[in-house]
Amino acid sequence: MADLWVSVGVVAAVVLLCEASRRAAARFLPGVCWLYLLEAASTFQLCCCTQELKLLAESVRLDLSTSLTLTYVVTVVHLSTFRKATCNPAAALERVCRGAASGRGAALLIAVQLGAAVAARSFAASVWSLGLSDMHRQHQKFGFRCFDPLGGTVLEAAAVELACAFAAQAAAMNIHKLEEKLRVHVFAAVITALVYTGGSVSGAMFNPALAFSVQFPCSGHTYLEYCFIYWLGPTLGMASCILLLEKILPFLSGQSSAEMDGSVTHKEKTQ
Repeated sequence: MADLWVSVGVVAAVVLLCEASRRAAARFLPGVCWLYLLEAASTFQLCCCTQELKLLAESVRLDLSTSLTLTYVVTVVHLSTFRKATCNPAAALERVCRGAASGRGAALLIAVQLGAAVAARSFAASVWSLGLSDMHRQHQKFGFRCFDPLGGTVLEAAAVELACAFAAQAAAMNIHKLEEKLRVHVFAAVITALVYTGGSVSGAMFNPALAFSVQFPCSGHTYLEYCFIYWLGPTLGMASCILLLEKILPFLSGQSSAEMDGSVTHKEKTQ
């Protein structure tokens, strides 16, 4: 239990540090610079907190209700503090495809996100080296190494990442239909369910920057295999969701309506 409270304290400290950075940036930096610092601070927060929670899950046997509650609460905190930040390179690519951002701007944004992910990895190791808990000290003895994060084959893990990204994108595209006060909690519940469902197979990252910080340093698989699972999988999941919901289903729906109208017209003519 002591390890749990130390991890909660670390997560709280990271959130407060990043929130202070966001507020200072909003006050003192111009518009474009503020957006990039917002992405950097938010991605750093996401990766640091996930690093700590992953270590906690691997080191301490928490009961299911505690684990899910912790995941849900931390996700609500993230969604409530990120403002307009996406913390996800796939979202930057989506904006380019929609014509809402330039390729150069998206490339810079992705570089900022990946840089924050690497910084979060180093920051987490620095915190663990303080030996604040038995869990941290034990992890330090192993040189902060993490081992094979996959609970299935490479193809199975990639399929899980694709499915999780598809589901998260579908939720994000339809969350506006709910009352505003419910949106954060419903989306957090979706994320928690996805983490619970796919976590044992791939870790359920469905975010290339987050995976780059948390999973890529782990042994067990090659860099290219991790790219296939954690970069290609989520990107295809997001793209396929947009294609299905915004192109294929509307097209089929319009085609069905046209066929129905045609049938009605033909019927009227024959009467």
